[in-house]
Amino acid sequence: MADGNRSELHELLDRIPDQEIETARAYLRSLVDPVKAALLAASEDDEPLSAQDRTALAEAERRQRRGEPTITHDEILREFGLTKPER
Repeated sequence: MADGNRSELHELLDRIPDQEIETARAYLRSLVDPVKAALLAASEDDEPLSAQDRTALAEAERRQRRGEPTITHDEILREFGLTKPER
């Protein structure tokens, strides 16, 4: 019976419209990964962005377009009050 069920799933997958492939992939992955399932089920963050948040997001998008890291190693260290080790 399991083989018949898998065959039906393959047939259904072949009939999914192209624009829904990523949604189907995310859902199927969530079935085998409980963390992904929890993320998919989580409610959307509806907290408003502060001016500082909007500025940081805009800067991250600019960096990403230039192919740079969205946050640098130095920025991460500063955020946690750390410094680079001396060499």
